[in-house]
Amino acid sequence: MSLIKPFAGLRPVAEQAAEVVAPPYDVMSRTEAKQMVADRPLSFLHISRPEIDLPDEVSPYAEAVYAQGRDNLQQMQAAGHLVQDPDDYYYVYRLTMGEHVQTGIVAVASVAAYNADRIKKHEYTRPVKEQDRVQQINTLNAQTGPVFLVYPAQARVDGILTETAQTTAAVDVTADDGVRHQLWVIREADTLTTLTAAFEAMPALYVADGHHRSAAAARVAEARQVDQTSGDAPHHYFLSVIFPHDQMQILDYNRVIRDLQGLSVDQFLARIAERFEVQAVATPVKPTETTTFGMYLNQQWYRLRLRPAYYSDDPVAGLDISLLTEHLIEPVLGIEDPRRDERIDFIGGIRGLTALEQRVDSGEWAVAFALYPVAMSALMAVADSGAVMPPKSTWFEPKLADGLVSHLLGD
Repeated sequence: MSLIKPFAGLRPVAEQAAEVVAPPYDVMSRTEAKQMVADRPLSFLHISRPEIDLPDEVSPYAEAVYAQGRDNLQQMQAAGHLVQDPDDYYYVYRLTMGEHVQTGIVAVASVAAYNADRIKKHEYTRPVKEQDRVQQINTLNAQTGPVFLVYPAQARVDGILTETAQTTAAVDVTADDGVRHQLWVIREADTLTTLTAAFEAMPALYVADGHHRSAAAARVAEARQVDQTSGDAPHHYFLSVIFPHDQMQILDYNRVIRDLQGLSVDQFLARIAERFEVQAVATPVKPTETTTFGMYLNQQWYRLRLRPAYYSDDPVAGLDISLLTEHLIEPVLGIEDPRRDERIDFIGGIRGLTALEQRVDSGEWAVAFALYPVAMSALMAVADSGAVMPPKSTWFEPKLADGLVSHLLGD
């Protein structure tokens, strides 16, 4: 089995792509999704978030929801809004967000390679979310949400993708958030073979985003495996978009804490000063280097610098969020399990520092922390070590679209 291979993608017809393509299913609430599909009957959200077509009291995990998604997918195929390509292709996918551009390849990636840790993970999954994706894939008999993978940049692959992107795109859509999504189809047999071989020579790929989708795909493959001769069946691969590591844009993933664990502001600052240099500043603090943090407390911004004695060379312990947790969030604020403690919340850097100020100024949260973004090299080092990142460590932008290309699993 190849690490990746081409496939016959299910795609919107070009003239309707702008009406079909939608944000990823997990970046909005049910209410927001409903608002997004107003006057957009072809939106892919009817497939990826089918609860929007059912009464609000219906659980998003109800059998009826998955069945609604299947029916919506079949109806869009029957009406000719979504059409499967006649043969197996690779696709070039370019995202443009302001000045940032990243160009990757849409392919299906091997479940066997994922199970063998040649496709490396860096996060734990939550059983409920994983089961949701299993149910969605099985009911639709398709993978509609791509897994966001990263490959170590390689000149030959990068060159082919860039050269292809110089031609006229098959799809060119600018979403409501201003992000441009472009897609090209690679049909030439020699190029398909070259790309497959180039990826096969790579030591590993890395999951950037989509741990639940990839884990669910592996579970579906295991359940559908009836003998040892069907390893090349569609369900033994999962839908992926793979970008070179040096084109990734990782934003900060910040924290807000509900209270000061019974401390006064002065007591809290004194405790922090035991391990951090603390400086009050007049403007918001967006860290520009590691081991430096912004803190918003009582309508005042502070710059925190961890004292060198507390640095770590370990791939996980040395991450900024690990250092902040070990030396402040856990010992001072008493939060030992960020995955489950309701006294902590997470805010993606795309929302800006103003979002931190608003949370604290509302009175519902006591303090906010702004972090320096994790480097892609640090993420890869954690994955290579076989470890996992702390929860909510990375926020990738721009986000992949749903509906641009889907992977049908067949009979």
